[in-house]
Amino acid sequence: MRNDTLLRALLREPTEYTPVWLMRQAGRYLPEYNATRAKAGSFLALAKNPTLAAEVTLQPLERFALDAAIVFSDILTVPDAMGLGLGFTEGEGPKFERPLREEREIRKLAPPDLRKLEYVFGAIRESRSGLGGRVPLIGFSGSPFTLACYMVEGTGSDDWRTVKAMRHSRPDLLHAILKVNARAVTDYLNAQIEAGAQAVMVFDTWGGALAFDDYEPFSLAYSREVLKALKKEHEGRRVPSVLFTKGGNPWLGAIAASGADAIGLDWTSDPREARRIAAGRVALQGNFDPAALFAPADAVRAEARRVLDRFGPAPGHVFNLGHGILQKTPIDSVSALVDEVRAYSRKMRSAPAPAA
Repeated sequence: MRNDTLLRALLREPTEYTPVWLMRQAGRYLPEYNATRAKAGSFLALAKNPTLAAEVTLQPLERFALDAAIVFSDILTVPDAMGLGLGFTEGEGPKFERPLREEREIRKLAPPDLRKLEYVFGAIRESRSGLGGRVPLIGFSGSPFTLACYMVEGTGSDDWRTVKAMRHSRPDLLHAILKVNARAVTDYLNAQIEAGAQAVMVFDTWGGALAFDDYEPFSLAYSREVLKALKKEHEGRRVPSVLFTKGGNPWLGAIAASGADAIGLDWTSDPREARRIAAGRVALQGNFDPAALFAPADAVRAEARRVLDRFGPAPGHVFNLGHGILQKTPIDSVSALVDEVRAYSRKMRSAPAPAA
């Protein structure tokens, strides 16, 4: 591999600069993505076409000096393969035809036949081929709890009222879903690794919506189960894992002890405190505010330097956004961000250490 900076940083090894990639880096802010999506006919048709998904996966690397590609897919492919009937409505987001509300349906739930997800593994193989060893390819899944949120609620939500009502009225049913999801996510990620993913990420997008005492038993416990069962090596090298909980600040210490090689931080995290809590046990990824990319290029560069300064030059930092890139983000701002991270972090790493 010509550039393995990301993999080394995730394993807390010294790197010449801080690697950078962006959550949702292949998306609607890119005109070439919109053209490919139009050719596919819909978001779901695009995600289920391995050739077009690989095309979209590689598009950001043609514009920006990124240190990784992430396979183009969606976290809801797993519950879709379980038979819940996933659909996307323009302007409304995902919706399941058959959400899990009845005990008899929950008791019948089982991990999906991975052959139903072959289109994802095909996209990984085609993306690896198209990358030609330029940078690593990241695979991903939603966390067991985040998947359960959509599976029970049936769609996105501001308060996840149905899921939380189940947690309080029938926690046994929620645990039943989470146990199946943990097995499904483990099998899915391991299959992605077998197909060629060189790092994997668990998106616990809605774990932070839980009450403080609920996060460990309903979210982290199941993510930990997944991380423990992941393949640790493939193709002769280590496959790092990343766990990202949006809103995870209250539990950073526990997340750092989850078994992941790295933890993602959203923009509300203090990098200096996260470094203290991590204590060199795990790498850190984050945590530029995606909304800051709507500022002028000079302000974007200044904010990138500020984030880098707070993480410091020690090994084990991957620069990323605190969540996914937003629609209509100016392309020039993304270019400025990536360029500044590479240049400024290289200068930081090459500076002589202060005298004792």
